[in-house]
Amino acid sequence: MRYLILFTLFFTILAFPKDSLAQHEETTHPSSPKHTSGYVRLAVLIGHTFIPKGPSHDRLAVPSWGVDLEYWINHKWGFGLHNDIEIETFLVDHDGHEEVLTREYPLVLTLDALYKPWKQLVLLVGPGWEFEPTEDFFLVRAGVEYEFEMGHGWDFSPTFFYDSRRNAYDTWTIALGVGKRFR
Repeated sequence: MRYLILFTLFFTILAFPKDSLAQHEETTHPSSPKHTSGYVRLAVLIGHTFIPKGPSHDRLAVPSWGVDLEYWINHKWGFGLHNDIEIETFLVDHDGHEEVLTREYPLVLTLDALYKPWKQLVLLVGPGWEFEPTEDFFLVRAGVEYEFEMGHGWDFSPTFFYDSRRNAYDTWTIALGVGKRFR
């Protein structure tokens, strides 16, 4: 948990350029098609991660928090460091093994390519890693979100993504995020 806090603090500090705290009038919204230079988006998400393979073969919903740090090269393409933590200890079947894994507050970090094919619809895909005290897993994430603009660089975004862990288990997550764009 200490690493998550330090990691989040580090990237939050990087996301705030020195002049972003000054009061000024924004002339072009970063997500408008006319905007061609890059911008940073920081978002906080709350959601639930669904684990389809538990020892009882029922689906398990685990609460999760996320912090996304994205850099948009232009209005269509970007990349993001997406981080989330499941805030519960749970058991899961290990694919191809007889054992049951105990997962204690696993932390997932992914580096995703971002693409906006239409308006504020964002498609994302990328590799990542799940860190947990007993065993770590490589994973691939694919997802979709839609950013509803609220003005002054703020947005609200429902999100869905699917994580496929190598030689382990898969999860899918639904979340709601609040984001802020910075130039």
